[in-house]
Amino acid sequence: MTQSRAPAAGSSFYTAMRILPTDQRLAMYCVYGFCRAVDDIADATGPVAERMTELERWRADIGGLFDDIVPSQLGDLHRAIRRYDLKRPDFDAIIDGMEMDVCEGVRAPDWSTLDLYCDRVASAVGRLCVRIFGLSAEPGEALAHHLGRALQLTNILRDIDEDAAIGRLYLPREALAAAGLSFDNPAATVDAPKIAGPCFEVAERAQQHFREADRIMDAARRAAVRAPRLMAAAYGSLLDEMVKSGFMPPRKRPHVSKLRMLAAILRYAIL
Repeated sequence: MTQSRAPAAGSSFYTAMRILPTDQRLAMYCVYGFCRAVDDIADATGPVAERMTELERWRADIGGLFDDIVPSQLGDLHRAIRRYDLKRPDFDAIIDGMEMDVCEGVRAPDWSTLDLYCDRVASAVGRLCVRIFGLSAEPGEALAHHLGRALQLTNILRDIDEDAAIGRLYLPREALAAAGLSFDNPAATVDAPKIAGPCFEVAERAQQHFREADRIMDAARRAAVRAPRLMAAAYGSLLDEMVKSGFMPPRKRPHVSKLRMLAAILRYAIL
């Protein structure tokens, strides 16, 4: 992993991070670099045992950082951990989420398992981020909980076809069963007209989390929530577009509304 691996220019994450002060931005790039590295392992096509070994190597490296054992390529991440008091359980939770993808092959989890997955791969990231943003503990934890889940559920709906092509299906099995859909063949399942029902159920859950995140950010110090405001605006526009389109196959991949992002930048990014 590079010292401060920046997201792709033009992405919603890049837009949100570039408005931060330099120290916060570099710390966020370090967290992003870690997340991308373990996510790339989870999404690779190599043998399961090899990918699990790579993830365990990352777990050991993260543990080393908290014991001040610092490989040269992780120096910036170590400084971010110390400067912002980042917590080891959140890094471990992210790796746990990647292991769910590698060894379990997530396919139609029940709602409880899906919520656990979202907590590990998204809300745990949020718990690291809110410390960097400077939110106090209670509202920070709550924002990470709700916004992380909102973003991840939106991701699941956006990537439904790409995930099904590699045998993954993150829609909850209770919703699929209620629609009379099986989940043995993800590609066939997401091509069924009845898939819209489960998708709307996930979208409704995401909207609830967005509303709770907005409530928390409304009460927070403005400077501490500028970046999450932009992330919420970007992903909220994706979700709105998908809901409007209706989730029926064939689906077009949604795009972030440039007008909505511009409005969010003008409203939230300028102190």
